[in-house]
Amino acid sequence: MNSIRRAARDNGLALVFGALFVAALIGQALAGLAEFNNQLLSQGLEEIGFWRYVTSSDFAVDVAENWQSEYLQFFLYITATVYLVQRGSPESKPLDQQGRESDREQKIAEHAITDSPSWAKRRGLRLTVFSRSLGLVMGLIFVGSWLAQSIAGHSAYNEQLLGDLDDPISWLDYIVCADFWSRTLQNWQSEFLAVGSMVVFSIYLRERGSPESKPVGQPHHSTGIEG
Repeated sequence: MNSIRRAARDNGLALVFGALFVAALIGQALAGLAEFNNQLLSQGLEEIGFWRYVTSSDFAVDVAENWQSEYLQFFLYITATVYLVQRGSPESKPLDQQGRESDREQKIAEHAITDSPSWAKRRGLRLTVFSRSLGLVMGLIFVGSWLAQSIAGHSAYNEQLLGDLDDPISWLDYIVCADFWSRTLQNWQSEFLAVGSMVVFSIYLRERGSPESKPVGQPHHSTGIEG
C-alpha cells in the first residue's frame, strides 16, 4: 500500500493530467456525437452510434487539429527558449545563458555524472540525437498530427461536398483551401497567445509554491528563477 501511495505521489502530475485527458476526450466524443446526430435528424437522416462516430473523419479532424496546435506550441517553445530570453520571466533562461551552453553545464561526455543517462556519457550520434530528443519528438508528433488532421479534414470536407452534390477535391487542393487554414490558424493563434501571456504574466504575477512562478518575494526583474 505504501508503495502504491508513493508511486501515485511521485507520478501525480502525469496521473492527474492523463485522467483529465481521457475524461475530456470521452466528453468531447459524447458531445460531438449528440451534435452530429442533431444535424443528421435535421436533415431527415438516421442517427449513428458512438463507435461509428469516434471512427469517423468528423471526430478525427476535431481531435487532430487540437493535438497538432498543442505540440506545435511545445516544439516552438522548447526550441525558441534555447536562444531567446525574456527579462524577468521564470519561463526564460538567465539572460547570460543564451544558446546550447557548454558541455560542462550540460553534464555530457567527460563532464557526465554517475547518474547521467547512458546516452549522455559518450560522444557521437547517440549524444547528438539525445541532446535534441525532446524537440525532435515534439516536432514529429506535431507533423504526424498535422498530417492526420489534413487527411481526416479532407475526408470530412469531401463528404460535405458530396452531400451538397458538388465534386470532391484532392488532398493537395484541400491543404491550400480556406477551410483547412481557417481550422488550423484558429488553433495556432490561441496557442501563441497562451504562451506569450504566460511568459509576460509570470514576470509580474506569482503563484506560491509553483515551479512555473518565481518565489513570491522575488523581484520582478529576476530572470530564470523558479519557486
